[in-house]
Amino acid sequence: MSDREQTFQTVKAQIEPFNKKGVNIVETTTFQGDLEWDSLTVMDFVAAIEDEFDIVITMNMQAEIETVGQLVDAVDRLRA
Repeated sequence: MSDREQTFQTVKAQIEPFNKKGVNIVETTTFQGDLEWDSLTVMDFVAAIEDEFDIVITMNMQAEIETVGQLVDAVDRLRA
């Protein structure tokens, strides 16, 4: 399993407690459109991701991240 695939699987596992609609999580899944998360859910999820990977995701980065794949790429960049 590649590092990116491992990051994707970890992110996917972090999404599950917040996935109230039971959406199938793939690279192109959007947080706003597909998962229909409100701002509070996003903040809780970002905190979980930051804790899991020991990183900080800035507000500017959060504004640019719309899909699961974009988040995986951002996590990998921040961990490098």
